[in-house]
Amino acid sequence: MLSMPGCCWLCHLPLHLAVQGMCSHCLRRLPPLPPCCPQCGLPAFSHQPCGRCLQKPPPWHALVAVTAYQPPLSQLVSQLKFSGVTALSVMLARLILLSWLQARRDRQLQRPDMILTVPLHHHRAWRRGFNQVALLAKPLARWTGSRYVPQAICRQRAGSVQHQLTARARRKNLRGAFRLEIDVRGRHIALLDDVVTTGSTAAEISRLLLAAGAASIQIWCLCRTL
Repeated sequence: MLSMPGCCWLCHLPLHLAVQGMCSHCLRRLPPLPPCCPQCGLPAFSHQPCGRCLQKPPPWHALVAVTAYQPPLSQLVSQLKFSGVTALSVMLARLILLSWLQARRDRQLQRPDMILTVPLHHHRAWRRGFNQVALLAKPLARWTGSRYVPQAICRQRAGSVQHQLTARARRKNLRGAFRLEIDVRGRHIALLDDVVTTGSTAAEISRLLLAAGAASIQIWCLCRTL
């Protein structure tokens, strides 16, 4: 699925604006999310908070996702993450921006003061050569007028690879895994990740941010596993 410069990453036809990375036709054909809870992002009967969140809400205030974890976006995420196709990052960041702008209109979401990213342990970042989520955060911070702090959250230990674990094992794997390096008191924060699966990582970091005095937390991601 590699694209020639100035062509759509999906259909490979020339683009009027090369920086967009995806033509309007392919953008409209991305699988839409079903009605989802605005807080946890899981399927619900309407776009109102679901019963799960009314009884036991997650430790964040809103979740914004582009699509479910399915092709073609899941394939593009894998290319960025595991094949090092970093040229995809601006186009994928734009998809998050468009989804957030729509959610902001529909849900009156607060513009974040800061964009923070889910960190990789430095050993894993060294092996991969980059943090794919940081590549998404830089253009998003510029477009939204938010502050991006790359080293705001430190991963203290690597732990096991999350996507290989059960939900319970994910929660255990993340206990005490993160440390906050900046002052977030009174700040509205967008926490950015590429894929949210069980939400264990987002929840662990959100609890850390709230304990440090953050005013609100939105989770932004490309794909939400439904």
